[in-house]
Amino acid sequence: MKNVLITGTTSGIGKAFAEKFADEGYDLILVARDEQKLKQQQAALQETHCVAVKYIVQDLTQENAAGLVMADIDKWKVAIDVLVNNAGFNESGFFVDTSLDRELEMISMHIRFATELTKRILVHMKENGYGRILNVGSTGSFIPSPTDAVYSATKAYIMSFSNALCGELSKTGVKVTTLCPGATETEFAAKANIQNTMLFKIAVMSPEKVVRIAYCGMMKGRRLVIPGIYNKLLVAFSKVMPVSITNRITIFMMKQPKIR
Repeated sequence: MKNVLITGTTSGIGKAFAEKFADEGYDLILVARDEQKLKQQQAALQETHCVAVKYIVQDLTQENAAGLVMADIDKWKVAIDVLVNNAGFNESGFFVDTSLDRELEMISMHIRFATELTKRILVHMKENGYGRILNVGSTGSFIPSPTDAVYSATKAYIMSFSNALCGELSKTGVKVTTLCPGATETEFAAKANIQNTMLFKIAVMSPEKVVRIAYCGMMKGRRLVIPGIYNKLLVAFSKVMPVSITNRITIFMMKQPKIR
């Protein structure tokens, strides 16, 4: 039986990944900070699938989070075959107005934690000669996004980091994939207060569809997965349009509707 470690599993894309891997017969290790939701998720998955489900309660913004997650994995003596770095959040708004504390937490989770956890698990994957790592980026990995300055910068890091690892691991059995979804029907948008923007009124995908596409691409060893025609076109146009134009488009798409 193969094992998958997924972060940020209690909602959205992470929850859909947990269900997909359970469908595929993987034993799961789920990581999130809400113990009650993790217990419910564990019970539901074990009731509907013949798989083992463990969970780790951890705030991934904390400096020592990756070490604490690995301590449990080492204690259980579990070899991780697939790592899904999914956990993340957004602090949307103009940079001068947003919360610095929240943005520093975002940097810690998206960059520090994902980097450290990947390094610790990758060592064992190389020793075993097999592994799949999926890092969740965003269409913002390609497009500097006004109103999402820090978020899109962290996702650009994820893209660059993952691409570099692809080169380093080309002659091993370990493959690294970056998933770059666009607007997705999850709690992410509501928590960031962007669910009513123009972006989330067009071409929104379900997390289940995003995950089906991502899973197929990851298992084929693809470097990059961009789900949805709209998102593919958005990324393609961003490569040829001046930043001044993409900035204007992004501001328009992220504008909140006026309250009457």
